[in-house]
Amino acid sequence: QVRLVESGGGLVQAGGSLRLSCAASGSTFSINAMGWYRQAPGKQRELVAVITTGSSTNYADSVKGRFTISRDNAKNTVYLQMNSLKPEDTAVYYCNALSWGYNYWGQGTQVTVSS
Repeated sequence: QVRLVESGGGLVQAGGSLRLSCAASGSTFSINAMGWYRQAPGKQRELVAVITTGSSTNYADSVKGRFTISRDNAKNTVYLQMNSLKPEDTAVYYCNALSWGYNYWGQGTQVTVSS
């Protein structure tokens, strides 16, 4: 079992920055990759960024050059630095961990970008 707790969401003006954190606990040794997804009202949940245990990263085209995913293995924490935020980035952001083919999810944190 893996438990994920997110923090760092909030309200920011367009062009601003936020940093999301996701702390993992439990069977963290079994995690293969961690990532961030988001879901806007009326839309499907979509991948934002993912980082593997080998620190390979992948980003959605819509956030490339603006968002950076990183991890601190000692703290079992993954971060999402979001810069140059746009109103269309407004969504609930969910932390995800992939472990033995099973997806674990955090409770989600709201990010709202005002224009």
